[in-house]
Amino acid sequence: MTTTRTPAADATADAGTAAAAAAAAAHEGATTTVNPVLRVPPAAPAAAAAYFRASLAFHADVSDVAAAFTAHREQGAGLGFQLVDSRSTPSWDQARVPGAIHLPTALIPEQAERLLDKGLPVVTYCWGPGCNGGARSALALAELGFQVKEMLGGIEYWIREGFEVETWQGSERRAGADPLTAPTDSDDCGC
Repeated sequence: MTTTRTPAADATADAGTAAAAAAAAAHEGATTTVNPVLRVPPAAPAAAAAYFRASLAFHADVSDVAAAFTAHREQGAGLGFQLVDSRSTPSWDQARVPGAIHLPTALIPEQAERLLDKGLPVVTYCWGPGCNGGARSALALAELGFQVKEMLGGIEYWIREGFEVETWQGSERRAGADPLTAPTDSDDCGC
């Protein structure tokens, strides 16, 4: 007689083996400490690679956006994307990334196709890590057929990393990068 093993049977066997090992350890008086980091085991390397590759397809960081703008200005290199500030008009007036296009999330359905080029990817941003406005605007644009990424960190990390902003009074830059968020002795964080 040939026995065919199914994934469910393998899982049941693995669970039985694990239960037997746990019972033996408990019987011997051993204690097991659950590491909170490993309570859920890491994904298999192939699954992790697929996840992080996909994550990079959805996100850009402020340093990469700033580097693209610098190359665009200094070398005449094509920018290759459009940067959208999805915050309100008072927020836009307070400070914005130079070169960004102002398009509040609520106005995307009626104005995006008039203000943006569908042939160029769009990078969105909002306030910062505690705000999901950049993700909401990216979703609204994707639903209209735009290729999109979200700039992680938003205007908060743009400012904290020491990049120039525009205000209604003109351009300004902090004295230096916040040493807790960006390198202070180099333009390259090494990542």
